[in-house]
Amino acid sequence: MEFDHDAIVIGAGVCGIYQAYRLQQMGVRFLVLEQASDVGGTWYWNRYPGCRFDSESETYGYSFSEELLKEWDWSEHFAPREETERYLQFVVDKFDLRQHMRFDSRLKSAYWDDKLGGWRIATHDGQSYATRFLLTAIGLLSSPTLPRYEGVESFEGLSFHTYHAPRDPVDFAGKRVAVVGTGATGVQLISEIADKVGSLTVFQRRPNWCAPLNNSPITSQEMQEIKQRYDEIFALCRNTPSGFYHDIDPRRTLEVAPEDREVFWEALYSGSGFGVWLGNFKDMLTDPAANAEFSKFVARKIRQRIDDPKIAEKLIPKDHGFGTRRVPMETNYYEVFNQDNVLLVDIGETPIERITRTGIKTNVEDFPFDIIIYATGFDAVTGAFDKIDIVGENGLRLKDKWEDGPQTAFGLSVHGFPNLLTLAGPQSGSVATNFPRGIEEAVNWCSEFLAYLIENKIPYFQATRASEEFWGRHVQEMSERILFGKEQSWFTGYNSNVDRKYRNRCLIYAGGQLRFRGFLQEERDNGYPSFVLSPSDRDQQKTQTVVDILPS
Repeated sequence: MEFDHDAIVIGAGVCGIYQAYRLQQMGVRFLVLEQASDVGGTWYWNRYPGCRFDSESETYGYSFSEELLKEWDWSEHFAPREETERYLQFVVDKFDLRQHMRFDSRLKSAYWDDKLGGWRIATHDGQSYATRFLLTAIGLLSSPTLPRYEGVESFEGLSFHTYHAPRDPVDFAGKRVAVVGTGATGVQLISEIADKVGSLTVFQRRPNWCAPLNNSPITSQEMQEIKQRYDEIFALCRNTPSGFYHDIDPRRTLEVAPEDREVFWEALYSGSGFGVWLGNFKDMLTDPAANAEFSKFVARKIRQRIDDPKIAEKLIPKDHGFGTRRVPMETNYYEVFNQDNVLLVDIGETPIERITRTGIKTNVEDFPFDIIIYATGFDAVTGAFDKIDIVGENGLRLKDKWEDGPQTAFGLSVHGFPNLLTLAGPQSGSVATNFPRGIEEAVNWCSEFLAYLIENKIPYFQATRASEEFWGRHVQEMSERILFGKEQSWFTGYNSNVDRKYRNRCLIYAGGQLRFRGFLQEERDNGYPSFVLSPSDRDQQKTQTVVDILPS
C-alpha cells in the first residue's frame, strides 16, 4: 500500500507548527492533524480571563526566522493569550503552513502495521491515513480534569473548566461566581475577574507559593531595541538551564550574610518573571534548609500584602517549600482577598460535599452561584497520550506500557513503538524549559534524525530497550537531586482528580537543557547508537548507550 504521507504530525500548537515548518523545508510529504478549529494549541483552548504566558515575550517567540523576528511586535513583556494566538496564526500564514493542516480532526487511534512498515491513523470523524512516521505534538497540559464531586453535571447555571472557557466573553457583572482551584490558572483567573463580579468565592484545596509577575507594556522604542538584540537574547536563553533569561546565582544561600540575602531576594521579588524561582541561589531548589529560608521570606511578603492575618495564613503553604511545585506568577493576587466581595473557603477545613443545581454544598454551608469555574488542572503530559489508542509492535498499547509511569529514550522515542517521535513527550528536556526554546531543540533534533533516515533510505527505527532503561534511571536520578522530585505535583504525575498514581516516574527532565542538549548531540555525532535502524535488527538490543557527558 502506498503511504498517504511520509509523516503525520498530531497537534498544531507551538510545537506542531514548528515541526510543520521544518518538514516543509525538508520537502517531506506530511500532514498535521489538529482537533481544534484553528492553530494555537494551548493558546486556542484556554480562553479564560487573565490567561497569559509567564515567559518574557521576546524569549517565547520562534527564533528560526530573522524575517519573522523583524516583522512581529509584542505589546507586553508577558503577552496575553489573544496576542499569542494571533502570533501563531501569523506564523502559520506567513510560511503557508495551513495547506498541510486538517482541523477538527481529533485522533482516535494509531496502530503500527508491521506489514505496511508504518502507522495506520484514524480520527473520530471517520478519516483514516497511512504514514511511515508519526510525530506527536499533543501538548503537556491538554487533558483537563474536572473534580470528582458528586453532582458536577447537575448545576443549572454556567459552569466550565478553564481549558474549555466559552469563546465569547462571559459577562461577570453582578454575578455570584465560584472558582475551584488556586494553581497557576486559578491565580490568573481570580486576579482578573475579582473586580468585575458581584461576588467571588474561591475554593482552595492546597495553597501555592505565588510571586509577582510584574508585567508592563513594551514601548515601540523598547521593541526596536529588542529586535536589535535577538541574537544576544537567544544566546542567553540557550545557555541557561531552563531556557529563560534567568540563570542561577552561583552562591549558596547560607554562605551569604542574612542582610545581603534580603537585599538579593528583594530585588528578585520586585523583578519580573521567573527570576524569583529560576534566578535564585544555586541551592534553593536542592537544599531543604536553603529553601526554608527563602520560603520564610516569601511568607513574610504574603503577610504584608493581606489585611486579615487569618486569611494570610490560609494562603501560605505549609506542606511544601517555595518552587518545589510550579510557581504561579501573579498580578495583585493576594490583594484580591482584601476585597469585601471576595471570600476564601479552605476545603481542607470545610470540604465540598457536592455540586447542587444552584451552587456548591460544603459540610457546613450551601453556596448559591450563577457561575462555577473549575481551575482544577490537567492529567499532565501523559494524559493526552492516554486518550488515544496507540498500539505498537505485537499489540502493545502505550497506555499499558506506561501504566506505572512513562518509559522513553530521551523523551523522544519509545521502545516497541517504531517510527514514533514524541516531540514534547514525557521525560523530554523540552517539557521543563521555556517551552518554545525547548521544542526548537527537540524538533531540530528530530528533523535531523528524519533527514538522516530519509537520506540513507532507512524505513524503520525504534529506541533500544537499553537506551530506554538508561534514560529512565537518569531521569529519576536528576529528579531526586531536586526538591520538586519529592513533592506531589504534575511534575511527578500527581493529580487528585486522576486515579492513576505513577511510581518513581518523573514526567519532566530535571537535568536542564544544557545536559539534555549534550545527550542529543552525542546521539547525532555517533550515528544514533540508542536506536535500531532496521526491522531485521529489532530483537537485537544494542548494549551501547550514551553516557552523561556533562558534569553534574
